[in-house]
Amino acid sequence: MFRAFHRWAGVSASLLLVIVALTGAILSIFPLLSADRTAARLNAGDLVVAVQQAVPGAEQIVVDDNGVMSAVSFGANGLEQTLIDPATGAAMGAVQSSQLELWFENLHRALFLSDAGHVTVLVITVAMVILTISGYFLAARRMGGWRKLISRDRGDGAGGLHLKIARIAGIGLLISSISGVWMGASTLGLIPETSPYPAWPSVISTEAALPADQLAALTAIDGDTIRQITIPRAGIAGQAYMVETDAGAGYVDPATGEMLTWDQRSLWSKVMDLMHLLHTGQGASILGLVLGLMSLAVPVLTGSGLLVWIAGRNRGPKLHNTDAAKADVILLVGSETGTTARFARAAALWLQGQGQMTHIADMNDFAPETYAAAQSIILCAATYGEGDAPHSASDFCEAIATARPLLTPISIVGFGDSSYPEFCGYARKVAETLRERGWSVPTDIHTVDRQSVQDFATWGRDYAAAFGLPEPDLATMVDPQPTTDLTLISKRTYGEEDQAPMAVLRFALPKRSVLDRLMRRGFAGFEAGDLLNIVPQGDPSPRSYSLASASKDGFVEICVRKAPGGLCSGQLYALEVGETVHAYVSTNAAFHAPKGDAPLVLIGAGAGVGALAGFIRANAAHRPVHMYFGVRSRRGGYAYDDDFAAWETDGRLTSLTLALSRGAKPRYVQNAVADDAVRIADLINTGAQILICGGRDMGDGVKAALDDILAPLGLSVDALKAEGRYAADVF
Repeated sequence: MFRAFHRWAGVSASLLLVIVALTGAILSIFPLLSADRTAARLNAGDLVVAVQQAVPGAEQIVVDDNGVMSAVSFGANGLEQTLIDPATGAAMGAVQSSQLELWFENLHRALFLSDAGHVTVLVITVAMVILTISGYFLAARRMGGWRKLISRDRGDGAGGLHLKIARIAGIGLLISSISGVWMGASTLGLIPETSPYPAWPSVISTEAALPADQLAALTAIDGDTIRQITIPRAGIAGQAYMVETDAGAGYVDPATGEMLTWDQRSLWSKVMDLMHLLHTGQGASILGLVLGLMSLAVPVLTGSGLLVWIAGRNRGPKLHNTDAAKADVILLVGSETGTTARFARAAALWLQGQGQMTHIADMNDFAPETYAAAQSIILCAATYGEGDAPHSASDFCEAIATARPLLTPISIVGFGDSSYPEFCGYARKVAETLRERGWSVPTDIHTVDRQSVQDFATWGRDYAAAFGLPEPDLATMVDPQPTTDLTLISKRTYGEEDQAPMAVLRFALPKRSVLDRLMRRGFAGFEAGDLLNIVPQGDPSPRSYSLASASKDGFVEICVRKAPGGLCSGQLYALEVGETVHAYVSTNAAFHAPKGDAPLVLIGAGAGVGALAGFIRANAAHRPVHMYFGVRSRRGGYAYDDDFAAWETDGRLTSLTLALSRGAKPRYVQNAVADDAVRIADLINTGAQILICGGRDMGDGVKAALDDILAPLGLSVDALKAEGRYAADVF
């Protein structure tokens, strides 16, 4: 529901939203420029006397919301307005209206269309309220709950930019749009504006009027609170001073100086004042400017939102996502890079073709109390890192612990790479947790290795048989992942003398479409640490390699170790300059170099050096970076040896510590970490962040060494991970 509201409110109102937002941002500058910040102002009595002397025939003194004071009189040219110095009551010349401000104001409030324009802008502003509220609900759902709304988001491309900006600017946009709806409704008479004045006094003195500075009720009014004073005309009996202040309004007897009647400002009037202040910034120019600057996010949000919408329309057959309460089948997806979602989508399309109503959502959106009509629940769960939950399933196991078990059967499909020791580890953990809590889960889970459509089709046949459905051909229904031909432009090999052949392969950056550049997706928006997925000859299953470059570097680079009998690594190692491979990029946002200037401690061995080298290459800000790298020996050089030397010289790399497992004093990288315990402890105490990349055994050894270093500090690797200061990409 919220997604539909968000999508159609944005698409239908996008252009006008941009116009209203940009003009609102421009108008927020004028209050700052025109505000009168006079500190010491005359009291009402002294002010009236001074103004009457400076502006003969003055009938009214008006103070606008910006504190600018003027006197209204009738002269030879009719109505005249004169600027007044609030500190002295002196005349400062005629009031000059800014034609530029009036032009933008007319465009902002009515699009130059009078009443029809006011109605249109009101509708647009309501759309902005809907967009902002629905956007926050969608953001909370994506982030795993309201409490995580301000946590780091790992999304990228147009969708990631949209979420990052919206979370920051959303509060300001909500304030501006709600106050704008109020103001628009008031302009059209939909919200009544009441007079602040009480009833006219029944008795007014007929004696001769005294000078205003001798009237006690007027001199008691502080000049900072004055909004308006209407001056009685001389020689006409039965008149009184009409005074409006921040506190209220009333009438003052011109002969006795008595406050004849007075009404405090009503709550309704205070709300009207607040809405006007919030929307115009008049009376709070700094706040108005901040809200105006936040309005500049609207063009960016509109553009990124439209790009996401366009991309969604190009995803193939339309998937109807039924409300969870009415769905026959609930499909929950736990994915880190979005790949698993392609398979879940194929399952949903197949089930819908069989007349089943399906609801598809992230595993973080798990809400069993709404699954009243569900005949089955399907969990498609990827595994990240060392058996960890992917981003969109980070809160699932915690949610299970507090949920009442259902009798609805659950089918679990794990997605992973069998070359990793923790193959489908998170899916198995989910199954075990569900069983412990009393849910109906089969003994074995289905697994999909390296995005194998054949493995997925096997699950589909078993599911169809269990629920009496026709056998599907899911292998043909999964949206194929498009690949791009990459041409090798340079190759450096190492380690042959130590029987550990390794190559640093650099490919030319392929051509990228305008849409890809705008959305920063694929080869137009990758970073070091993301994954280059290569489809080898003779096997449709892709192999993933950590990227050692970012798209801004102008090339695609990976570090590959030739594994004994490895199909893809063997082909890559044998690749010659000018030859091509089929590949695509997927994000790996959990293994990006963190933003900021805190020190980085990079630890790796073998081909794991690739992503770490990419982090150093990107360190143009020269934040402290300490590298611990395990190699067999220096014979024949080692991966990135020349680059490390150059980066140390130019300040991108602070220190490099080598661990030579076949040196004169053999040691592994985990030994190097343990030997440098004092420095690493000091770095961690100053906020250092740790990134590890390489083989599983190395990762386990480094983790154990770090736990030993952290224990005296009252910390652990798990504690650093919870703080976002530790990430590992091991294989």
